[in-house]
Amino acid sequence: MSTPTAEDHNLGAGHLNRQLARLREFSRTEEARPALLGFLGALAIAAGGLGAGSTRLHDPVLESLHLSWLRFGHGLVLSSLLLWGGVAVMLLAWLWLGRRMISRGPDQPVDEYTMVATTGFWLAPLLLSVPLFSRDTYSYLAQGALLRDGFDPYAVGPIENPNPLLDNVSPIWTTTTAPYGPAFILIAKFVTMLVGDNVIAGTMVLRLCMLPGLALLIWAAPRIARHIGANGAVALWICVLNPLVIIHLMGGVHNEMLMVGLMTAGIALVFAHRFVGGVTLATIAVAVKATAGLALPFMVWVWMRALRDRHGYRTVPAFLIAAAGSIAIFVGVFAVLSLLAGVGLGWLTALAGSVKIINWLTVPTAIANVTNAVGGLVFPVNFYAVLDVTRVAGILIIAISLPLLWWRFRHNDREVLLGIAWAMLVVVLFVPAALPWYYTWPLAVISATAQSKSAIAAIAGFSTWIMVIFKPDGSHGMYVWIHVLLATVCAAAAWYSLRRAAAPVTDPSQVP
Repeated sequence: MSTPTAEDHNLGAGHLNRQLARLREFSRTEEARPALLGFLGALAIAAGGLGAGSTRLHDPVLESLHLSWLRFGHGLVLSSLLLWGGVAVMLLAWLWLGRRMISRGPDQPVDEYTMVATTGFWLAPLLLSVPLFSRDTYSYLAQGALLRDGFDPYAVGPIENPNPLLDNVSPIWTTTTAPYGPAFILIAKFVTMLVGDNVIAGTMVLRLCMLPGLALLIWAAPRIARHIGANGAVALWICVLNPLVIIHLMGGVHNEMLMVGLMTAGIALVFAHRFVGGVTLATIAVAVKATAGLALPFMVWVWMRALRDRHGYRTVPAFLIAAAGSIAIFVGVFAVLSLLAGVGLGWLTALAGSVKIINWLTVPTAIANVTNAVGGLVFPVNFYAVLDVTRVAGILIIAISLPLLWWRFRHNDREVLLGIAWAMLVVVLFVPAALPWYYTWPLAVISATAQSKSAIAAIAGFSTWIMVIFKPDGSHGMYVWIHVLLATVCAAAAWYSLRRAAAPVTDPSQVP
């Protein structure tokens, strides 16, 4: 192995200097205004999160700084106003950038560098914040500690391993086994081995472990978009700068960030006909969270077409080779990761743990809630009996839809993307329960195909509603009608703002 030379160091320093110069130049342009506004919003979110975020039950750091008052009474009101004000500012910055993107049009598009630089501005303050809008990070740490301390996180819940990490896990999850794959459990184990039972250090290190997922998404999303003739910058606006990603996935420290990044990078590699690498990354994504497995069957179509069109195989042999190759890679990679983690497949049985969640974000649960609310005015309704029926119906819809979608969307790469997006959307809508960050799954894939003005406006409205309907402490406001009304008004304003954005005039006859 050759050692780095002085010339190599000079080249590295030169590249860094060029990037810093480019960043300074960007900060002085009009394009930087939404970035700076969002940065201020992120600062407010991070500051407000100290009192109103998903804080620890007992926080000696705040106590030592004499800031515990931020979590109670008037201090909590102040923290909440600051945090929600930051969310509003970040949403406004996102919509401002979206309007600028629409008004520029294809002739003078907002470039990808603007989107990437803006991501850095918005993300930086949140890297130091407490967990936001979710307490899942505490469960991740407790599950990692189970594996660290010799327990099987697929056989027992965190309550079997009393330690300081357990104090902050939501009670509903203390007895639940881990529903995550061996790759993520291994990451959580290494984090707890590094920081011990230090909750603050564990949260920060775990958030840093999500950064590779964000980097992969930033790398893959524009490549996928360009591959099908779409705009890479628009794709980044939809699936990277979206507050659901910046605030929920990164601010909330969710392993979806790793899963989505690995999955989209796998798709990008498969589209580039680097099939072994692409399927390997997608398999690692499954080993973080099972949902990424929805993309793998669609990748087989891309591999099959390459064998048929470029190498002269007939359709059936090409399909069999692609399918066998994908299965072999999946089994091999998964076996290695499971062996490294020292666990089996018990996590698959824990996927049913989501039935404990009851909110309006899935069709089966929404129907049960409406039936209970409206039908209960006329006759007695057993909510949980209705919920059981609607959830079984939802599972049947998923089981029927997925094979049909896989067969329908197979003819070209754009169709494959649509098929993956539809498959993920069907799963999110009809699983027994969902959470806001689940919708980042289909958004990451659809970002290359949903780039019309109406689609961008719809995504803005929906993302805003999902962002506002949940509370910073991880609870939701779906049973408080004022909260629902406020979220709906915000969503309608976001939709209208982009729907009415002035598109560039491209037809000379339209010029007055």
